[in-house]
Amino acid sequence: MTDTDQSATKLLAFTIDANTAQIVKLESLDASGGRHELSDEEKTSLVQHAGEGRLEEVLEQAFEAGIDCVLGGGGADSSEESEEDAKLRHLLLTPLIEHSPAKRLLQREALNRAMLETLIQHSMKSEAAPAPGGPGSGLYPERGASTGAN
Repeated sequence: MTDTDQSATKLLAFTIDANTAQIVKLESLDASGGRHELSDEEKTSLVQHAGEGRLEEVLEQAFEAGIDCVLGGGGADSSEESEEDAKLRHLLLTPLIEHSPAKRLLQREALNRAMLETLIQHSMKSEAAPAPGGPGSGLYPERGASTGAN
């Protein structure tokens, strides 16, 4: 994908199997509505630019925040966390999560189902008005997404 093509890519279409919540296909949409299935390189580039972290990492941070809350700590700002600190956090939290009810939440099936249901809910809310920071809000326009449950 060239720099021009990459900057023009603003909409993504996910084809999701509604029965399994598995992503079947990821495509970009051009201005005329044409679809182009993304290569592995293009997907990697999108992930690098997202900067929000995988859902598993977000759940780990939420688990850590819960522990911190129970212990009465002030909490650290994870937005400034170094890569080394992130690895250490992961090493410390993984055994705790694996021996807790939160383990189920990190299973691929549970994550896929949660993502699908969230996307559907967001699509219903966005029909009424764009959500702050969501597609159409002007914030993060490169992250706009379209979903299709096929």
